[in-house]
Amino acid sequence: MFDWNDLKAFLAVARGGSTLAASKALGVNQTTVARRIESLEHDLGFKLFERGQTGSRLTEAGEGLISEAENVERAAIRFANQAAIQMRGVSGALRLTTNELVANTMVIPALVEFRKVHPDVQVDLVITDRALDLQSGEADLAIRTGKALAESDLVARKVADHDMALYCSRDYAARRGVPSSPDDLADHDLIDVSMEMGEIPGATWMMRHSGGKPPITRSNSMGSLVHAVKAGLGIGALPCTIADPDRDLLRCSDCIEEARASSWIVTRRDLKDTPRVRAFIDFMAPHIQQVVRQTEERGRLRLAEEAATVVPFPTKNAS
Repeated sequence: MFDWNDLKAFLAVARGGSTLAASKALGVNQTTVARRIESLEHDLGFKLFERGQTGSRLTEAGEGLISEAENVERAAIRFANQAAIQMRGVSGALRLTTNELVANTMVIPALVEFRKVHPDVQVDLVITDRALDLQSGEADLAIRTGKALAESDLVARKVADHDMALYCSRDYAARRGVPSSPDDLADHDLIDVSMEMGEIPGATWMMRHSGGKPPITRSNSMGSLVHAVKAGLGIGALPCTIADPDRDLLRCSDCIEEARASSWIVTRRDLKDTPRVRAFIDFMAPHIQQVVRQTEERGRLRLAEEAATVVPFPTKNAS
């Protein structure tokens, strides 16, 4: 396989009659052109040019390869033009729906870098904890989190797994202490989620172990739930990737096994191969994976520091 840059040098010398003329045409120095010609001749095993004081003249073998080299040149130009058309296609608007927590911690920070690569794509955020109907056009893409995705004709790309555990604020712990077992939850203030958010397995597990005690409040978004716990209102079930690195929060329990969930980027089949949607998914999926890895590592370091302060109670054997 020959280097296309070597073939370009070959054609430029043939057309210009010298390595000096070729260097000017290609915008590189003369030494680079000469080196590329030598490299191509070495790969081929024969001379392409006869060098003289007046320049470089094609050998018979070199003459025989000109038309084939020009065919490669035309193919390369067609390839570049098609790539440019595809890049121009990475433009227009797309509507992404996700919840406030994912939008603020993962999506919005990534949009700065995304726009550097694709400045002509306008990303409109529809922030809601309600699952919008992509099939009816309420949004083009969604980042959804749950134990599983509902069956549909949508196309999904899994991006991350998430654990949940119970947390409280330092202020709450100073005033009320922290539970040492699931049975202790009946003696604490608990923050549940409202029905419009759908089932949040961590919250369901917590309320099942509350001994029938009602929550002191309910939140209708994950973002407001985090703020309610940080404000010291009570204990709530939060994603570990969000809560573990937060020094204002103390983890009260181990990870709740039945609350483990995943995140997917979801879109319609008719949109999945459009340039702007494909570019967004290909950029955002690895970004979210990197953020999750980084926050998990920060969380592990922070929990190690807090180990002597709070010992999370086990959840695995609690029914």
